[in-house]
Amino acid sequence: MRHIDLSPLYRSTVGFERLFNIANQAAGFDAAPSYPPYNIERNGENSYRITVAVAGFSDKDLSIEVKEGGLTIRGSKEVHGESAPESAVLYQGIAARAFERRFQLADHVQVRGASLENGLLHVDLVHEVPEAQKPRQIPIGTPDAKKPEVVDSAKVEQAKAA
Repeated sequence: MRHIDLSPLYRSTVGFERLFNIANQAAGFDAAPSYPPYNIERNGENSYRITVAVAGFSDKDLSIEVKEGGLTIRGSKEVHGESAPESAVLYQGIAARAFERRFQLADHVQVRGASLENGLLHVDLVHEVPEAQKPRQIPIGTPDAKKPEVVDSAKVEQAKAA
């Protein structure tokens, strides 16, 4: 069984398409391309780095886009005209084919920057949770207002009659 049919769930749910797609990808039902190879590193408590091997590509051949919680890295080699007969490639072991690699980002993950060095594209990410969503301690104490008094119901009725 290579695919789970989630169509019955699509009929009774709204807004969960992204969750179903992620579940299919995690289960390995969508064949993920293996080119180009990459690493995902954790550099600190809230910082990450994606390193993609892009040998033969220049910064002009690469594009990085963040959209709707996803990071897309694309590479497309520009053809520089016909090569001269004396520079013909006899064996090409370094792949220069176009690629598109997508990464799903968690909520509040931001791209801090990217750099290209020695054939490796480094994309630095940071997980920044807004102050309003960070856990906070609530102090327990007595209120400064005066303490409630016990009111006798007979006194209340006498006050109303007067």
